Amino acid sequence: MSLQRIRTTVIALAVGAGALVLAPPASAQVQAPPVPTVTKVTMNPASPVVLFGDSVKVTFTITTKDADKAGMVITPPGVSTQPVVAAKPAGKDTFTLEHAVGTVGKWNYTVTASKGDKAGEPVKGTFDVKKALETKIVRFDANPDRITKGDRVRLSGQLRASDQGYGGQEVAIAFRSRGSDDFRKVTTTKTSRNGWFSAAVRPWRSGEWRAEFGGNAEAKASVSDGDGVSVRYRARTSAITGFDATPEPVTKGDRLRFKGALTAEGEHGLRGERVAIQFRPITSRQWQNVTGDRTSRHGRFYASATAEQSGWWRAVYDGDRRIKGSVSGPDFVRVTEPVTKADTRVIGFNAYPEPAERGRYLKFRALLQVDDDGTWEGYEGKVDLYFKAKRSDEYRLVTSVTTDDDGRAYAKARAWTSGHWRFVYAGDDETNGDTSRSDYVRVRR
Repeated sequence: MSLQRIRTTVIALAVGAGALVLAPPASAQVQAPPVPTVTKVTMNPASPVVLFGDSVKVTFTITTKDADKAGMVITPPGVSTQPVVAAKPAGKDTFTLEHAVGTVGKWNYTVTASKGDKAGEPVKGTFDVKKALETKIVRFDANPDRITKGDRVRLSGQLRASDQGYGGQEVAIAFRSRGSDDFRKVTTTKTSRNGWFSAAVRPWRSGEWRAEFGGNAEAKASVSDGDGVSVRYRARTSAITGFDATPEPVTKGDRLRFKGALTAEGEHGLRGERVAIQFRPITSRQWQNVTGDRTSRHGRFYASATAEQSGWWRAVYDGDRRIKGSVSGPDFVRVTEPVTKADTRVIGFNAYPEPAERGRYLKFRALLQVDDDGTWEGYEGKVDLYFKAKRSDEYRLVTSVTTDDDGRAYAKARAWTSGHWRFVYAGDDETNGDTSRSDYVRVRR
């Protein structure tokens, strides 16, 4: 045999020997299938399951690994065997099962996961079922039973569960007014460790009060008996402020003007109430009604009367069962004998332009004349410009100007809101006063 053939044979044997050494055994090429397992079991509701009726439905969620089926055996207390109930697939590696439970006590369950014919080790567990606590609210009381509006009432009672004080629970205080069918919640409070509770309220009208417990995850709801509270209204105090009689002194036969405001406790102004204007001469101790007015929505009142003699004037409000009456302070007015004066007139009053732009100037003109033995002539004197805003009851002074020798009056003022304008001549030692007509000007924004 040649050297070349010997070398080739040796190499072939070496390669064959290496192949035999590297080839894995036949048993190592086949892997055993994984064993199905149950990794977690949860319940909704969780243990302990509380019965508020005959039964409650519990949802079991089973989490598995390497399984395509799951089943449970759920055993009530006192029962030894039950059939297997198949769970429904609910997602990857998840199964659910619903089961109604209604027997109080400790329940057992066994959960098994499987795939094909192969089942994993069963997982066992227990859960408790108990009845919901029966509750009641006892010794509920509203004290006092009769109050004046604005006073407080203390509401108290005890919440009990299974004949024991039930602490740390929220209790609602509800009210039903007299003549109504519905209670509505007013406030809430919490029970103490022994189940007692209390709350203070200010009832606004007569009616019935009660306490309500809404229940929780372990206890049933309950409602107390009702307790009535009668509310009577307190007569509020009133006051007449800013009362004034003008002018002072006044000439006999001239008109006196009265103004003031009626207020009541808790209100800026009392509307729609009758206020009497009374007078007491300096020669008498008796007050007599002369005139009066009903208050505006802001409580203001205005009146006038003819001045006959010197004396005191005052405003009187009689009140009613809701509001106590009141009297203003007296205002003394001296009445003088009339002096013959010439009559005057303010004519041709005009406010322009109309309508006016807000913030722009309005111009005013008029003519003041005096009666000189039957002939009207221009008169030099001071005239006052007054304005009364829309929906207002009172004119206010804006400015004063003096007419020229011919009696012509000119003025200007900024326009801010719509309303009435007029000139007033108060008169002097030789002439009587007069008031122009009013001119309404609308102001645009």
